[in-house]
Amino acid sequence: MFEFNNALLDSFSEINKAIYRLIKKEADRYGLTVVQLKALYRLSFSPDIGLSELAEKLRLTNSTVSGVIDRLVHSGLVERVIPPENRRAVSIHLTEKGKKLLKDVMNEDAILMKKLNNVLEMPEDELQHLLKLHQLVLSKLLLEEEKNV
Repeated sequence: MFEFNNALLDSFSEINKAIYRLIKKEADRYGLTVVQLKALYRLSFSPDIGLSELAEKLRLTNSTVSGVIDRLVHSGLVERVIPPENRRAVSIHLTEKGKKLLKDVMNEDAILMKKLNNVLEMPEDELQHLLKLHQLVLSKLLLEEEKNV
């Protein structure tokens, strides 16, 4: 059983490292950090998102994400927008420069996208089964307080 536990943990660890290396390589190509690239990616799918919600989606603290956004604003990749109907709220948007950069990163010729597309070439039923297994494993690994969030 101990040997199987090690094999399982090693498998997850190796996949996680491989994904991180791919994302890091793309981020480095554009002078970004991994977290900055992930933030841009999340913003592309949630254009009117606030800082707290973005932090939650990235699984980071508000203060960490605030610093990331500050640097992205300084780089001209995102902007903070105060909606006229709620002057206390701030939403974060990609600028045209940010959208163009993300489009370049997500180009099918980019290393990350090539590798992800290789995975997506697996038969649909196997991908669905893999996702179900991931959810099952995740549910068994979560602490009780994490399950209720």
